[in-house]
Amino acid sequence: MESRCWLVALPAVDGRQYVYRVYAPEDALPADLFWDAWHCHDESAHPRAWDVFDAAVIRMVG
Repeated sequence: MESRCWLVALPAVDGRQYVYRVYAPEDALPADLFWDAWHCHDESAHPRAWDVFDAAVIRMVG
């Protein structure tokens, strides 16, 4: 199955929104996309992102 590019925006405790590119199939579950992005953020040097699924914005871009 072909992967698509998804943008997942996560709000963080510093008031900013961090956006991550996640590659996954078109039929990927939103929760899986969220956790992929959240784990990438959690391993970076940025302030902590909220781990609230409903706060994330997920869009397929390609």
